Amino acid sequence: MIERYTHPEMGNIWSLENEFRTMLKVEVLACEAMQKLGEIPEEALREIQTKANFSVERIKEIEAVTNHDVIAFLNNVAEYVGDASKYIHKGLTSSDVKDTALCYMMVQAADLLLRHLENFHEVLRRRAAEHKYTVMIGRTHGVHAEPMTLGLKFALWMDETNRGIERLKQAREFVRVGKLSGAVGTYSNIDPFVEEYVCKNLGLVPAKLATQVIQRDRHAGFITTLAIIGSSLEKMATEIRNLQRTDIREVEEYFSVGQKGSSAMPHKRNPITCEKVSGMARLLRGYAIAAMEDIALWHERDISHSSVERVILPDACIALDHMLRKFTGIIDKLLVYPEAMLANLNKTGGLIFSQNILVALVDKGVLREEAYNWVQRNAMSRWIDGADFKINVMNDPDIKKYLTALEIEQCFDPKPMLRNVDLIMSRFGL
Repeated sequence: MIERYTHPEMGNIWSLENEFRTMLKVEVLACEAMQKLGEIPEEALREIQTKANFSVERIKEIEAVTNHDVIAFLNNVAEYVGDASKYIHKGLTSSDVKDTALCYMMVQAADLLLRHLENFHEVLRRRAAEHKYTVMIGRTHGVHAEPMTLGLKFALWMDETNRGIERLKQAREFVRVGKLSGAVGTYSNIDPFVEEYVCKNLGLVPAKLATQVIQRDRHAGFITTLAIIGSSLEKMATEIRNLQRTDIREVEEYFSVGQKGSSAMPHKRNPITCEKVSGMARLLRGYAIAAMEDIALWHERDISHSSVERVILPDACIALDHMLRKFTGIIDKLLVYPEAMLANLNKTGGLIFSQNILVALVDKGVLREEAYNWVQRNAMSRWIDGADFKINVMNDPDIKKYLTALEIEQCFDPKPMLRNVDLIMSRFGL
């Protein structure tokens, strides 16, 4: 597990203590169901309910001999319960308990991640509203394109985050299942009522059909969803990293008092948290590949998925938990420099208004291809020779035939280009 990034709340979900505690819940609930069926004496059930417990350290000691974690767990529980322990795990196979507990833990993790995503969504909403009209240059291929606003950028991320929330809710439902149907899923030595009872009490849904295990496409969907959310965070982090570059410097990660940027260069203010988010997103995508590899098991079950899941499930949840906590803080405190945005907007000497001139000429009846060539030759003169684009356009003999000086001047006003910002933002209630 990536312990360095483990927050106690998520770490506790994936702790051995919580895993065995959840497995114990499954076992006790199964005994309750079997007592209702008349398969376990009421007195024995009371013994199980009051005495059932375990010690993680003792389980480890027993497992060192048995080389089987579930048997070690059951042996340790039996040490606490005594004679009534003979009814525990009756008709069950290890995966009935382990897989059901694992899904319960994934639901716990999903609920925590959903809380983080909702909080992140609200921070993005606040920053989008704050910078609804903060004008900046939009870039395509890394090259100045046309004006936009920083608020639109935040709203775009907010919309993507909402899709991440919906995906995680769906993935949560896919793993919100339990299975207590025996060695190959046929209920050969257990009544289906036991499965129904246990799942209902855990807030799970019985799998319609399982083999010895719950099918791993569910787990792969869960991990892949985490990887997609992580990749969305990486996209946002990469944008901030680019906008923080010295030659752009329109936004910047908050730099706290006492923070250092470089061991060699005291002037450095580096986007280290955004870089961390980008790096950890790579881990999540790797975990997604491993989860998909786990889907194909031999016949009704092999154990090749187990070792993988012991790493990727806790690590993926812990990684995304850390990324969401950290990146929410980045957006919350992101430093914004509107003056730099305005300076960069004007950096190309008006080239960003080229489409306005093109459209104005077309509206006057000029063929689009011809108008495009007229505007482009003046734009290239600016790029190559540094000539003044607006003056060149005003003096262009072809353009002058169709557009007045005032009409050309109006083409260089960014406000009409942003006339639909309110409409776009209203789609998000902003």
